[in-house]
Amino acid sequence: MTESNAPVAAPVDQYAEWARLRADQPVSRDPGGPWRVARYDDVRHVLKTHGDFSSLVSERMSEDPDSAPTMLFTDPPEHDRLRALVSRAFTPRQVAAQSQQIEARCRALMADFASDERADLVTSFAAPLPVGVIATMLGVEDGDFVQFKHWSDAIFKNIGDILLATPNEASVKAADEMRAYFLDRIGELRRSPRAHLLSDLIQVDTEEGRLTDDELLMFCFLLLIAGNETTTSLIVGCTRVFHEKPELFDHLKRSRQGIPDFIEETLRFYSPFKVTLRRAARDLELAGQEIAKGELLLPMIASANRDERVFENADRFIADRSPNPHLAFGLGIHSCLGATLARLEGRIAIESMLDQLNGIELVDPTDPELDAFGAPNSIAVRLDRAA
Repeated sequence: MTESNAPVAAPVDQYAEWARLRADQPVSRDPGGPWRVARYDDVRHVLKTHGDFSSLVSERMSEDPDSAPTMLFTDPPEHDRLRALVSRAFTPRQVAAQSQQIEARCRALMADFASDERADLVTSFAAPLPVGVIATMLGVEDGDFVQFKHWSDAIFKNIGDILLATPNEASVKAADEMRAYFLDRIGELRRSPRAHLLSDLIQVDTEEGRLTDDELLMFCFLLLIAGNETTTSLIVGCTRVFHEKPELFDHLKRSRQGIPDFIEETLRFYSPFKVTLRRAARDLELAGQEIAKGELLLPMIASANRDERVFENADRFIADRSPNPHLAFGLGIHSCLGATLARLEGRIAIESMLDQLNGIELVDPTDPELDAFGAPNSIAVRLDRAA
């Protein structure tokens, strides 16, 4: 396997703390907080056992009559109905159909991105790519992409308070503006159908009739927010590895067939979503801890993906690691529907970097945004442009 002599540098406080929890407190919590689940096998069990570990985590949202159900935070049978709706966007045919527009967007974005020796990775490349792809699938004009990114960031960065407490003013405003925008679009498309995915869904007849505005809004919100965050984080993670192991950039430039394995190892090493949330559906025991019905659990995906019990040399980046059973895209009924699209976007993005650059490095590899929850808002990079 491809391995350098030294481990890739990692923020010692975060990864060392996860290692300590895996060793000494695999299921633990601070007073009043959720149960942290740190080991791979326990995280995997929580994710796949939806009967014991419910995704109905938000009591506030379930009690709000104006809150539309979202697939991420529902259980069967409601979850299954909503997933069937959203899955229409991610059939093999739909994903394959995006390849041409992803390649075109990458070429255009990279041409501007690589035109200087220093640039912002997120705002110039890693965010506009997935936002543009999803927005095009929804039939949205190019001029709205920046606004979508703003809405997505405001909502995603405040997701904890949206689910469990009181959302801040910025996230409420973003959700209201996004809702108004798409209600207007949905109304237009009901009157005058167009040839794109959102319009097709508006016209679909289900066993329960046409899809409601709330169901269609859920679809738009989920695609734009989840689709944006996953791919943006993946591209940032790949860039971190290129900074830390520039020899891998040179290797992949010569040997493109290694890109898929490189992407899988990046997903393990720098997981796009570090944690998720579940609620105990009954009194149960996990790793020797008694957990009461209704208590919250925090499956730590990023910690599970560094578990030494599963991954040999877990703190080393091994570009052709095999097998690589990481949990970066979840597991079970809530596994990420957009995983295939994210991998496709990631592959084409890396190929575009390799085509137009000789190297890329972070201006500040200690930037705390690199290890924040979700994708960073801004990351400065230096570029070695290809002739």
